[in-house]
Amino acid sequence: MTLPHPTADQISLPNVLAVLGDPTRLAIVRYLASKEGVPLNCSRFLDLCSKTNLSYHLAKLREAGVTRTEAVGTSRLITLRRDDLDGRFPGLLDSVIAAAG
Repeated sequence: MTLPHPTADQISLPNVLAVLGDPTRLAIVRYLASKEGVPLNCSRFLDLCSKTNLSYHLAKLREAGVTRTEAVGTSRLITLRRDDLDGRFPGLLDSVIAAAG
């Protein structure tokens, strides 16, 4: 089951930039980008913050359309919506990731 998220045409630039402005969320996106579409369990990111904070950050990324979250049993698998983001804002994701360095 995929959790609710915006369609590609509902992804807005202000929302994407706002969520990527947070260092924790940017670290999550950078890691997801390095894994090229491989769904990752949310436990991969527990070294970044507490479970409560991680849940909050992952929800913000999903609600902005940056990630897709799929519930598989008791796990949550996270993927970066690179194709949707690149289609909507060409080059933005790569530029932000490169600048974050």
